[in-house]
Amino acid sequence: MKIAVLGCGNMGMAFAKAFLKFDLVKKEDFLLVEKSEDRMEKLGSFQPGIISGIIGPQIKEYDLIILSVKPQDFHSVAATLKTFIQPSQVVLSIMAGITINVIQERLDHKAIIRAMPNTPAMLGMGITAYTASPEVKVSQLHKIENLINATGRSVFLEEEEQLNAVTALSGSGPAYFFYVVKAMIEAGKKMGFEESVASLLVKQTMLGSFHLINTADKSLDDLIKAVASKGGTTEAALNAFEQGGMAESLQNGIFAAQKRSEELSQS
Repeated sequence: MKIAVLGCGNMGMAFAKAFLKFDLVKKEDFLLVEKSEDRMEKLGSFQPGIISGIIGPQIKEYDLIILSVKPQDFHSVAATLKTFIQPSQVVLSIMAGITINVIQERLDHKAIIRAMPNTPAMLGMGITAYTASPEVKVSQLHKIENLINATGRSVFLEEEEQLNAVTALSGSGPAYFFYVVKAMIEAGKKMGFEESVASLLVKQTMLGSFHLINTADKSLDDLIKAVASKGGTTEAALNAFEQGGMAESLQNGIFAAQKRSEELSQS
């Protein structure tokens, strides 16, 4: 399969590196289009494939076109891409908030897959939810699913509207964990630790806790109870979290992200 990536920011490059790492595409069959001169220089040193600063006739030669440009840049990109796109090609969009219907209209092209990855894809540990227009063949969908799985794991959604919830839950999700880790490190500093020590304590705690969640044959409530003995220090912390409405505040933030994603989809 010959692949073209339009937009080589974090997610575009996460996909590119994963495809090359697992030999899913040859460098000579891989086109990366990037308008930023700084990124072009970095791509030159990395040498991931054929590099171009413009969308041109060469795009016709590729089986899959990955749209990873900023959503606000899509309309100008689409105006150029529309003149070169071929009926046999499949477009995979990893742009937030732009619906399949909008992409189809702007490109005058039907075979569209829309996906929402997250930043751990840069390490091959992401989770990507995706959906497709009816015009995408099953054989094409399976090939692209294999590509997506190179960046971590994936889940297919029947309803495109669910991608707004995915955006809020897992797409934006890494930032929530970073936010909690940052708050815990700040608490450690206020208790007298050097930042490096506080950071080590919190990061290793987060890492170990993740593995417990993934491997322990217990519910989250059971895992919490295993740490929070009656009248102990953990219970004191959990009570303070409850009094401060921490769980409700976190959920409200996720709902706010979902609402914003829905607004972007309608704009």
